[in-house]
Amino acid sequence: MVVLNRIYTRTGDDGTTALGSGERRPKYDLRIAAYGTVDETNAAIGVVRLHLAGSPAVDAMLGRIQNDLFDLGADLAVPEREGKAERLRMLASQVERLERDIDSLNDQLAPLTSFVLPGGAPASAYLHLARTICRRAERLMVELAAQPDEPVNQAGIQYMNRLSDFLFVASRFQNNKGAGDVLWVPGQNR
Repeated sequence: MVVLNRIYTRTGDDGTTALGSGERRPKYDLRIAAYGTVDETNAAIGVVRLHLAGSPAVDAMLGRIQNDLFDLGADLAVPEREGKAERLRMLASQVERLERDIDSLNDQLAPLTSFVLPGGAPASAYLHLARTICRRAERLMVELAAQPDEPVNQAGIQYMNRLSDFLFVASRFQNNKGAGDVLWVPGQNR
């Protein structure tokens, strides 16, 4: 259980922040950027949910995703180290659930014949914004994993890769199951 009875601590005034392990890192550290961008993804999804009054199934999916993103932030905030007790880690089952959600929405969509521009319904546009933030978080996580002595849970990377797919499919679903998609017309303005 988390108890926050005081929000400011002043410990970050020196430009550092603590990982869940207690280790202090500069606020510009790649690990901090990775889980901070996961948090940005979560906040963008919160904005999407403001526009889903008529779509309780998608809203419920996004509610589960928001909780998963907190799990991922916790996973990233405590790097896996040999000899240390395991903390909260992302699991393959979370990735699999996301795949089932993608399939359940995608089964209701017509196949794409063009790339889709962000837009259409407000929920769709915000889902595209969340998707682009998610992709940035994934890139940061992959970059972090490529660093020596910076372990990153592979299930977390897979989750973010699937999440960007989910957000794309959900954006089409929210655009009247794809009928309201704004399609790219190559060279239209030449």
